Amino acid sequence: MIYPWQSAAWQQISSHWQQQAHAWLLHGRQGTGKLVFAQYLAQAMLCEQPQANHQPCGQCASCHLFAQKNHPDYCELQPETADDTSARKLLQIKVDAVRTVLDFAHLSSHRGGRRVVLIYPAESMNLQAANALLKILEEPPPQVTFLLVSHNKDKLLPTIKSRCRALVLPAPAFEEALQFLRQNGRENAADLLAFHGGAPLFDEQPEQDVLRQELLDLLVSPRLLAILDYAGRFDKQKLPLSVLMDWLQKWLTDMSLSQQNMAALYYPSRQNELNNLTQRIRASLIFDLQDKLISLAPYGQHTLSVKMQAESLLIDYLTLWQHKTKE
Repeated sequence: MIYPWQSAAWQQISSHWQQQAHAWLLHGRQGTGKLVFAQYLAQAMLCEQPQANHQPCGQCASCHLFAQKNHPDYCELQPETADDTSARKLLQIKVDAVRTVLDFAHLSSHRGGRRVVLIYPAESMNLQAANALLKILEEPPPQVTFLLVSHNKDKLLPTIKSRCRALVLPAPAFEEALQFLRQNGRENAADLLAFHGGAPLFDEQPEQDVLRQELLDLLVSPRLLAILDYAGRFDKQKLPLSVLMDWLQKWLTDMSLSQQNMAALYYPSRQNELNNLTQRIRASLIFDLQDKLISLAPYGQHTLSVKMQAESLLIDYLTLWQHKTKE
């Protein structure tokens, strides 16, 4: 199945079904169902009794194998994870995994049809893996289709992008996404949807939700001892620094919007508190802290000194109050 907001994208593909590309780059915002769409497309390509608009029948032997995750002509490649993998470890698709895919692509089809390789997210390939994939994209075997799914296509090698047919998979409108969440019984649907930038597909993470709300309370009224205590609690959760950076960056964005008398994007329930804060903070200092967060982005998954980095960022935020505008 695909999500309702993806129907136009499916129609675009199905209307040119006979002119299939050997490689697709399906890209768009994270949390909008791109992987589900790509898997549905892969099943449709392998289906032996396709329905109208080339949708998979769900009944043939090929569809049954696909549903059981045991189709011999389908290969899905994602970053390897283990039960004891730390959340702070940067997950990558490495060259050995891509070489296994290349061996698969050169095999004969077990069921006499197409073979499909899905890579998700494509930008998680390291440089060696990307270069290995590039070689087969330059000279693709017959009857093999590659589906590259990406949250950020700009992180892919230009040479890989140039060998794929790109298709943007759109996000739903805010009201459509909100209705989807409410129909699925999500509590605090509006706040969560705003925090996730309008993307409705996200995991339930109640512990992180509590920790984020505690951070927002701290950002409204920052105190040094509370900052040190919070950094320690954040570190004990074994979350990567990138999580805290994301929460803080969104808060600073909403502060900047408030200074322009604009509505908050990510924390709308905190609008009044944001308005009270930003009347007393210089915009240039907010921009400086945003720049620091951007400069730290490459180290967001680093495993060293997360507690110290969290303390440093929050203390920098505290210093905003030492340079208040005149009231």
